[in-house]
Amino acid sequence: MTLTFEDDRKAGMRRALQAHFRTELDEDLSDFQADSVLEVVLKAVAPEIYNRAVQDVRAHLQAKLDDLDGEVYLD
Repeated sequence: MTLTFEDDRKAGMRRALQAHFRTELDEDLSDFQADSVLEVVLKAVAPEIYNRAVQDVRAHLQAKLDDLDGEVYLD
């Protein structure tokens, strides 16, 4: 599964990376460099974050399903 983003969202992530590198590391990144860092991060980190989010949603929904009787039971 490949994560894709709309151009304006990707541009926002690029600007965030450039701002972080500028303020925290005193390094200016070109658009090309920021895109390269972004691609590495997306390939290395995003799948783990996505999988964790899916697990969290599944656990939340399961908890709601487990308590369905308590939520909708009428005397």
